[in-house]
Amino acid sequence: MGDYHKALLYYKKDLKISEIALPPNHPSLTISYNSIGLVYIGEVYTKMDKYSNALSWHEQSLGVTKVALPPNHLGVACSYSNSGLVYDNMGEYSKALPRYERSLETRKIALPSNHPELAISYNNIGALFMQMGEYSKALALHERALEIKKMSRPPNHPSLTTSYFSIGLVCDNMRNTRKHFRTSKMARNTQRQ
Repeated sequence: MGDYHKALLYYKKDLKISEIALPPNHPSLTISYNSIGLVYIGEVYTKMDKYSNALSWHEQSLGVTKVALPPNHLGVACSYSNSGLVYDNMGEYSKALPRYERSLETRKIALPSNHPELAISYNNIGALFMQMGEYSKALALHERALEIKKMSRPPNHPSLTTSYFSIGLVCDNMRNTRKHFRTSKMARNTQRQ
């Protein structure tokens, strides 16, 4: 387990220096805001009351990126994704979904159609739909993520295994046992390569 308190101390020192040296809406500030927010997300796993802290930092980052960067900049996509992650972890899916979707739309404009970051967005939204019980939507998104990974990663890349397992889990919840077993077998085969 990481030393979140020590990391937080250094990120906050970095932020103080950056706030003195940079104008208030400088894009570099978002790095500090996101880093602090991610530390709070890490702490959540040991202390469950830190979501609001993480969300505050990520929303602050999002505010700066929306002012300081062009709307289709990957920094904007990252900020939307990070705040979506917090809402997702809080179980506030109706707030997480539009942030994940905005992140995906931004990445679609900024990146080639087979870029691995698109697969991350599809996985995030697919996992969210899985948690919401919308299995057909989840399956389509996880399958799209897998297609991208097959085009952009080597055949034994660990992210392929993750996609196969995600698809298998969705199929299991849909009571599609044949596809569940097939994708689980593909995941195991990918791990062995």
